[in-house]
Amino acid sequence: MADRKIEDYQDIINLPHHVSETRPHMSMRDRAAQFSPFAALTGYDAAVKETARLTDQRAELDEEMKRNISERLNLIQENLTATPVVEITYFVPDERKEGGAYCTATGTVKKIDEFQRIVVLTDETEIPIDEIREISGAMFQSLDDSFA
Repeated sequence: MADRKIEDYQDIINLPHHVSETRPHMSMRDRAAQFSPFAALTGYDAAVKETARLTDQRAELDEEMKRNISERLNLIQENLTATPVVEITYFVPDERKEGGAYCTATGTVKKIDEFQRIVVLTDETEIPIDEIREISGAMFQSLDDSFA
């Protein structure tokens, strides 16, 4: 096929361009649109967005903060039958890159599982105890007043 010369096509080179009698002429824009879904670098856009996505770093808790969280968990455990509503801020590690995000869940504590080290809310939200940064709520008003 590569050996062919222009002379081989002399019989068709000067023929007029074919125009369909049954189909309308396609504009240059419509012709170009046929190829627009083609992406030479599949996934590149997603990779750039993933790299640009910001994550928070986990803050290390000092001993006083750890003690405060432990006291509050004990107080919740002692008052589970009173269905305390609390607000828990905790760290959620990112599944795809280093870091993560701090989330806040508000609800009634269903149980504290010390074996699995999780707090379970009545809406089935599971919060790892080791990721908790802060616990607040009306039941801690006397504790908060003593720290002020």
